[in-house]
Amino acid sequence: MEYIKLGNAPLSYNDCYEILINNKFIELDDDAMAEVYKSHSFLKEFIKDKVIYGVNTGFGPMAQYKINQEDQVQLQYNLIRSHCSGSGNQVAILNIRALMLARLNTLLLGYSGINPDALILLKEMINREIYPVIYEHGGLGASGDLVQLAHLALALIGEGEVHYKGYIVETTVAFGSEDLKPLAIYIREGLALMNGTSAMCGIGLVNLIHSKNLLKLSIAATSMIVELVESYDDHYSAELNSVKRHPGQNYVANEMKLFLSGSRLIRKREQYLYDKSVSENIINDKVQENYSIRCVPQILGPVADTINYAEQVVINEINSVSDNPIIDYKHKNVFHGGNFHGDYVALEMDKLKTAITKLSMLCERQINFLFNDKLNNKLTPFINSGTLGLNLGMQGVQFTATSTTAENQTLCFPMYVHSIPSNNDNQDIVSMGTNAAQITQKVIFNTYEIISIEFLSVLQAIDYLKLKNTISKCSLDYYSKLRELVPAFEKDTIKYKDQQKIITCLKECI
Repeated sequence: MEYIKLGNAPLSYNDCYEILINNKFIELDDDAMAEVYKSHSFLKEFIKDKVIYGVNTGFGPMAQYKINQEDQVQLQYNLIRSHCSGSGNQVAILNIRALMLARLNTLLLGYSGINPDALILLKEMINREIYPVIYEHGGLGASGDLVQLAHLALALIGEGEVHYKGYIVETTVAFGSEDLKPLAIYIREGLALMNGTSAMCGIGLVNLIHSKNLLKLSIAATSMIVELVESYDDHYSAELNSVKRHPGQNYVANEMKLFLSGSRLIRKREQYLYDKSVSENIINDKVQENYSIRCVPQILGPVADTINYAEQVVINEINSVSDNPIIDYKHKNVFHGGNFHGDYVALEMDKLKTAITKLSMLCERQINFLFNDKLNNKLTPFINSGTLGLNLGMQGVQFTATSTTAENQTLCFPMYVHSIPSNNDNQDIVSMGTNAAQITQKVIFNTYEIISIEFLSVLQAIDYLKLKNTISKCSLDYYSKLRELVPAFEKDTIKYKDQQKIITCLKECI
């Protein structure tokens, strides 16, 4: 059985992808686990006759209250149970798996003073696909994702509910089936599990995976439209784009060039406008395409760069210590601060949702271009293959695309600057990072709905223009795969099931 080892090197995006999408198993590095044990042992000795936040004090604004030694274990249980206060929709299982991976990796760095048993149990839960039931609302993203991570901690101590083999069951049932023992509290296991940015990071990881997929899909849809209109190739040429020094723009242009390789529909400007005399005063063919066709490298380039930088930030955060206090056995000290604060991830999620919203706006405008015969000069209104007037073609789906794009635009309000003080003003400025990540995911899934309509429209256009045998191999691959799911139509048909089939297919491209 193939494993990915955690703790022997920083966790990479590719490692995360393999664990989350391909369900690779996890094992823990022995040297890293030895560091976790040293940190725990050091804390056990260090706390004698010292005041350490969250070990022998209360939490938040109640940190001034000293906790007697005989109550310190109960303090951790109280923290976990009291903060299991999430509400709203349940967090998706893939997000929970990512959240658990992010928490496990940061604890494995050995700065939390947690008992190694917690990491072993967390690893086993991931490998055996036991996922705590977690709710979307509750995290402020400062002092960590306390509410979401409390639900994780609750499962680790054997309480609450978990997803297990397709059902929601009591944690005791799943643990009993897998012969797992609940985590025992030793010193600060509750705070160590809860005090960090792992919920926003986990959801952020899933967002990155889908954002990369949407970028790829948008490049594909754009390229297929470029073929449909028999565009000139210079707008995605290396010569034009290389004089702009943005890596994202050049990446998108090159991906379009590769996608369209072998197409018999793309034109060379020199053959039509440079190498022969043009005598007409009004040129019938467009000299330049609309911006939604011609400026795609410049529009999707910033999207690509935003995704890449967001990846750096989220991966850096997952490989960081996001606890408080920091238990540093090497320097024989305990440092209090704010590494639990999620501003880095919050800002990147806000930027990412803005970038994906712009991608969705491009899709919506490209749909409009295909539907408006006065813009494309090639297709019937709404790519209507039936009787004009009697049949409506693709008219109905445009309303859905436009409405959903408008929702994305509204969701772009940044959470990063939407701090509300809480916790008796102890948490007086917060990141709202988990909210940012979850709203970004809403934008992402909305965009799948919009781009599914775009692909459905492109398929109809290819059939109407009878271009199946002249499009590029990459275009034909998309066409063939999606046409297996949804047939061509002339008479008006119900569309929502076709849209859902395409959405499901496109999400599986990750």
